[in-house]
Amino acid sequence: MTFRPSLFRSFFLGGFECSTHVRKDGRRLDLIASTHHDLLAEEDYRQLAEHGIRAVRDGVRWHLVQQAGPGRYDWAPVLPLLRAAQRTGTQVVWDLCHYGWPDWLDFFSSDFPARFAEYAVAFAELCKAETGQAPTLCPLNEISFLAWAGGETGHFNPCTNGRGPEVKRQAVAATLAGVKAMRAAVPGTRAFAVEPLINTVGRPGVDADIEPAERRNAGMWEAWDMLLGRQAPELGGSEDILDAIGVNFYWNNQWWLHEGHDAAPLSVFDERWVPLRDLLARVHSRYGRPVFVAESSIEGDRRALWLRYVADEVMGAIRAGTPVEGICLYPVLSHPGWDNDRYCPNGLLEMDPKHGRRPVHAPLAQELRRQQAVFAGLFAEGAEAAA
Repeated sequence: MTFRPSLFRSFFLGGFECSTHVRKDGRRLDLIASTHHDLLAEEDYRQLAEHGIRAVRDGVRWHLVQQAGPGRYDWAPVLPLLRAAQRTGTQVVWDLCHYGWPDWLDFFSSDFPARFAEYAVAFAELCKAETGQAPTLCPLNEISFLAWAGGETGHFNPCTNGRGPEVKRQAVAATLAGVKAMRAAVPGTRAFAVEPLINTVGRPGVDADIEPAERRNAGMWEAWDMLLGRQAPELGGSEDILDAIGVNFYWNNQWWLHEGHDAAPLSVFDERWVPLRDLLARVHSRYGRPVFVAESSIEGDRRALWLRYVADEVMGAIRAGTPVEGICLYPVLSHPGWDNDRYCPNGLLEMDPKHGRRPVHAPLAQELRRQQAVFAGLFAEGAEAAA
């Protein structure tokens, strides 16, 4: 085993929930503001560094940056985060659009991709001016989930039903326009596409469940395939558009169907459950790019156990030859829920500071330290083998 990760400053990353979508009831969410990460970014980054985390996922919040209209930018929402990252030596993978866009912009309009590209270039230029380096970013987070929740079920913006394929194509077109424009304006810009990693199965021996399950599993690849020009080439995708693939994998990313509809998440002990290491191998085999676990977490007292499962699976994947570049604890900071503001205890850090610091979930911190040591040993083996 000679693989050594090189994408990030630390193998374990922390992700700050930065969703900014508009719910179907008209309420705009802003999880960065709700968790006060906008005010505490430097303290948050420093606390993560104490746990060996030197790389994070964070958000720009497009709806605030361009609140005033086309061509008008207010960088006040993101400059504190950019500068905090610089002061603390934290590497950031920036989400330019985490489900939300400015109120004045129609997602289905023909100029949506161009507007996104203008904004993306403006941020890339800001990032280069502030840091001296081209940005690393995820242009539009989870295109597939946006297509389902925003285009198919109307759960959040653009709040439509039955238009999932159209939403997916529009999001892909915007991503392509943004990446091409940023690389032209700021050479060295790196782009990652982050998508959910799923597995759907039918009831054993029920033929009626086979086609819906297969259709869902095939849909997992569509956004990546479109971006790379393997599907819908008229959108302008190309093989050089992505530097890495990010996969989001939670405890409920595998489901079984009943009459073509979701019935319940699969148990990890179910024989139909596909091990994460196998899913990671499928992604790398299909795309031949570095892969990283961009999101993974669970709520409550199972946080440490879930990290152990994910880390063990990633270890197995790497030993089997899949180059997994990192694991992001996402969210790394517990936060209010999307639908009802309930507290979601899923982070390494709890939300409400005490004496100026976020409380730490001790069992998860302990497991993180253990896994950091295990992976350090693995990569030392690789270094010795390569010498």
